[in-house]
Amino acid sequence: MAYPKVSGTKIVDQNGKEVILRGAGLGGWMNMENFISGYPGCEFQIRAALADVVGKEKSEFFFDKFLEYFFTDADAAFFKSLGLNCIRLPFNYRHFEDDMNPRVLKPEGFKHLDRVIDLCAKHGIYTILDLHTAPGGQNTDWHADAGTHIANFWNHKDFQDRTVWLWEELAKHYVNNTWIAGYNPLNEPTDPYQTRIIDVYDRLYEAIRKIDPHHALFYDGNTFASDFSKFGDVHKKWENVAYSIHDYSVFGFPASPEPYTSTETQLHRLRRSYEKKRQWMDERGLCVWNGEWGPVYARKEYEGERTDAINEERYRVLKDQLSIYNKDRLSWSIWLYKDIGFQGMVYVSRETPYMTLFKDFLAKKHRLAIDAWGADDSQVRDVYQPLIDLIKREVKPEHQNLYPAPVWKLSDRIGRLARNILVSEFLVREWAEHFAGKSEQELDEIAKSFHFENCLHRDGLNKILTDNATLVAQEN
Repeated sequence: MAYPKVSGTKIVDQNGKEVILRGAGLGGWMNMENFISGYPGCEFQIRAALADVVGKEKSEFFFDKFLEYFFTDADAAFFKSLGLNCIRLPFNYRHFEDDMNPRVLKPEGFKHLDRVIDLCAKHGIYTILDLHTAPGGQNTDWHADAGTHIANFWNHKDFQDRTVWLWEELAKHYVNNTWIAGYNPLNEPTDPYQTRIIDVYDRLYEAIRKIDPHHALFYDGNTFASDFSKFGDVHKKWENVAYSIHDYSVFGFPASPEPYTSTETQLHRLRRSYEKKRQWMDERGLCVWNGEWGPVYARKEYEGERTDAINEERYRVLKDQLSIYNKDRLSWSIWLYKDIGFQGMVYVSRETPYMTLFKDFLAKKHRLAIDAWGADDSQVRDVYQPLIDLIKREVKPEHQNLYPAPVWKLSDRIGRLARNILVSEFLVREWAEHFAGKSEQELDEIAKSFHFENCLHRDGLNKILTDNATLVAQEN
């Protein structure tokens, strides 16, 4: 079997035949996220807190079992049964090196990544390796696992050096694996100067290519994979590279400005947002990969009797986006495969030990809107509105829209700092104390809540994905 490679606007096999990659991201696994797994704040915070509460040995046992159960052979078989052929594997650099012992490889980091790559290969599923969290934090959000809104990756060369080193180690390890469709070296970068990203990508390209000339690279655009406008002609230096957009639509989230009914105006907005993200590639005849996209879904415990109607609306957004993608024969990876019930194709049952243990805590999290992703801040908006009003009143209008505006509006920035960082920080210990006094057997059962056998299926979503897995327009 040969490596898939990028040729012009397409991904092709060794015979030049087009390969269209369609699948999902395994978010919340080797890069945990608060809304996916039900904790507050960042992964490094909860790992430290749990070790403090139950001890280092038990904490490491729990997280290892969590990684084991989160994706097994049953998950791979189910994924393949839907007609999908590629899984994006997000991972955190901390699996491979420690901040206090940088550039010293932790070989145990490969344990679960190798296991899942091999499971996917067994079922004929490609994988794309996604460095979702880089040293220092390459973006301003929680999933960069830095505990701050400052993306310090861009401010310290050593963070960049360590990332280049890590990709050299990954390339050495995976150079001969043809079931890996490629490397996604940096998830959703936010470089406020929009020039350092090009230098970093150039360094990564040179470093990886010296070791691995075979695998395709998938480069995210700046500002959460939305903006290539400052990339100029740098693509002329690179071969076998595709360019990744993340095509989320506001219509698929609680913050949607209006009900989504597929009006001409709404369809135009969907298409225009997507076209704007890929404009630089289209002008130059380059390959586009949609590395993340997809709505979130209502839950009966929060949205009550409106749940089904809301989700039908979200499915309409999903279908309309897919209609656009199919016309362009686009490769895509929806976000995401598994979670606790907000966005996943499969999700942990409310009856499992994990979900029953955290039932009240999760309700508190929702009420306080301490997760940024798809937040419903209606129950606390009155608390934060005076702060928004203060800044609007005291800060000059031209100084209110700080990068990463316009993706972050003023209210988003205040929400990130005041709710998602500050308030979350106070709840980290409370999350960890739910595990106090648990035996290893009990910790195992809690972790096993994420096993495929303990998950429910979002059948409406999965049917739509299956219907569109191979549906593309005929080539001209």
